[in-house]
Amino acid sequence: MGESSLRNPLRQTPLQGVVVVDLTRVLAGPYLTMMLAEMGARVIKVERPGLGDDARHFGPFVEGQSAYFASINRGKESIALDLKNPEDREIFMKLVKKADVLVENYKPGTMEKLDFGWKRLSEENDRLIYAAVSGFGHTGPYRDRPAYDLVAQAMGGIMSLTGHAGDRPVRVGTSLGDITAALFGLSGVLAALYDREITGRGTKVDVAMLDCQVAILENAIGRFFADGQIPGPIGMRHPSITPFSGLRAQHGEYLVLAVGNDSLFARLCELLGRKDLIMDERYTTNGSRTEHHESLYRELERALEGKSVSEWLELFNQNGIPCGPINNVREVVEDPQVLSRNMVVTAEGEQGLMFRMSGNPIKFSDYRDHDTRDAIPKCDGDRDAILDYLDDSS
Repeated sequence: MGESSLRNPLRQTPLQGVVVVDLTRVLAGPYLTMMLAEMGARVIKVERPGLGDDARHFGPFVEGQSAYFASINRGKESIALDLKNPEDREIFMKLVKKADVLVENYKPGTMEKLDFGWKRLSEENDRLIYAAVSGFGHTGPYRDRPAYDLVAQAMGGIMSLTGHAGDRPVRVGTSLGDITAALFGLSGVLAALYDREITGRGTKVDVAMLDCQVAILENAIGRFFADGQIPGPIGMRHPSITPFSGLRAQHGEYLVLAVGNDSLFARLCELLGRKDLIMDERYTTNGSRTEHHESLYRELERALEGKSVSEWLELFNQNGIPCGPINNVREVVEDPQVLSRNMVVTAEGEQGLMFRMSGNPIKFSDYRDHDTRDAIPKCDGDRDAILDYLDDSS
């Protein structure tokens, strides 16, 4: 990430010059700080002596190194500090005084017990942006409860909407509770950095995993307040747009169709050789199609049986029908569109070991997006460089 901006040769990245103290571990916090590093911030990861981030011990492992840890900690520096040790506390406070941002994901109250809470740190550095990511936030009756992604997904309602009616509750296949907290936290930090440019002062950003799950319930909450009905799981289909689901084609393979208006539906029916469906009163409007979705999906699958998924996708894409295959992870990382957007990158671990991982979906016109990222830190591996930085009075 060392090349200069395409317009300004003095700038290499959007967040160049921003210093972040990263007290986070596992997933939500490290993902947030990784994204700050991706945008050019200097992220100094503070880890426990001897153990480091818990995620260093999560598999899968490649030659003894955690691919889990690597995927969310590239581009950071690491120093090991015991925040109960007087000498290490002094080093930590020096970091705080030089930092623009501090991110932590401890249970609320932990930093206060260490005498490193927001009030104390803001007195030491009134420009500091203090971002706290936790299960339930720093206020409310649940603030002291511990939480992981699974708890957030369960309590936040997303599991009640996932899967099929009558089945056991299903966790979303990725750590949505953690990732949404990371992304909302990132938004808060970036907004706070801008606000500081106006006010000259930092602020506290408080992000709860539960809040983030509630925020992404899309129209489920709106539907509940509109009609009083509790939404439940409905598989792949959309609750109010039809056809908008996964459908079976030849050989039992599936594709997805997202037909969001009447003109697209008419075009789809023509391509399927089923113009009769256009005039069927059950399917003339989106509302009627949604009401009669079961019979419509049966008719569509009968038509789709005539060709393979690849044949249908080619035809639909040529004619502007929103569609796609249901890819597995291997198919995703080999997809030419994904590769062309630099969404599979490499970063170097210890002993020169190279890890492949997902890239940064935010593309800036004035900054290059390199396919090789800055290295994955060794625990305490940057101690000397960080101490030199702290001793540099400039």
